[in-house]
Amino acid sequence: MVQRARTIGDFERLLGSGISPESVGQGMAIALRPTDVIISPYGKCGTTWLQQMVHTLRTRGDMDFDDISRVVPWIETSTGLGLDLDAEQRADPRAFKSHLPWGPMPRGGRYLISVRQPTRALISLYRFMSGWFLEPEAVSLEEFSHWFLDRGEGQDYWTHFVSWWQRRDDDDVLVLAFELMKEHPERHVRRVSNFIGVEADDDLIALGVENSSLSFMLRHEDKFDDLLMRRMSEEVIGLPPGSESAKVKAQAPEGAFELSEAVLARLEETWAERVVPACGLASYDDAVEHLRAEV
Repeated sequence: MVQRARTIGDFERLLGSGISPESVGQGMAIALRPTDVIISPYGKCGTTWLQQMVHTLRTRGDMDFDDISRVVPWIETSTGLGLDLDAEQRADPRAFKSHLPWGPMPRGGRYLISVRQPTRALISLYRFMSGWFLEPEAVSLEEFSHWFLDRGEGQDYWTHFVSWWQRRDDDDVLVLAFELMKEHPERHVRRVSNFIGVEADDDLIALGVENSSLSFMLRHEDKFDDLLMRRMSEEVIGLPPGSESAKVKAQAPEGAFELSEAVLARLEETWAERVVPACGLASYDDAVEHLRAEV
């Protein structure tokens, strides 16, 4: 049995030893329909939330699944998990998950993106990996933060953010802010419904709000615990069984995860280097204010 990672180097090796490049390539060859919806936030920026919202709206509340990514499959990994991306789904429109920026994204569908404060995305990703790929507390938040900051271009938060921000005015793209989704859930469920082409009455909007709420998803957390990927990590990689892989978590206690001044400074510097010249946004808060005007 393979041990969970105790160093960042071990963590990177484990991440790279699951789904093969050949399987990823097969998934990326998907033939998208114009009505297909690809939900593609950066990791821990609202992907599962939007998967559940879209699936609720298109099925009027179906919960008969063991993993949300079985009914809204992940393009990059589904072929390796034995899922047929070309198959019909339970309802229209077909919906898929991704974490890709625009550059390598398969063309031809409609693209639903949520963005999130990078500090919160970083902390959420650390919490998600702890107890699954990372041995709890073996890798510090500080070490993990520098890994997050030093990810290669194309895999990093900033490439993803810039690529979708630059397309946010296109008719086939809807960019939302995680923070505004929390503030105005009903408005965002309506916006998503309109974007994916589902005619929704008030009852369906209310159902969409309820079934995609944090409290509802926590009550049904076994639907959102990455079952398919967890099984793969146990069977193919050999990670210990019964890992903690829940993607929906209650908010951490105040002060439980604090980023150092050095990490916060690097996050600001990276934003200034990568986002300001490309998008003209002084900070992430500036992006939220731009999106607030559309809510």
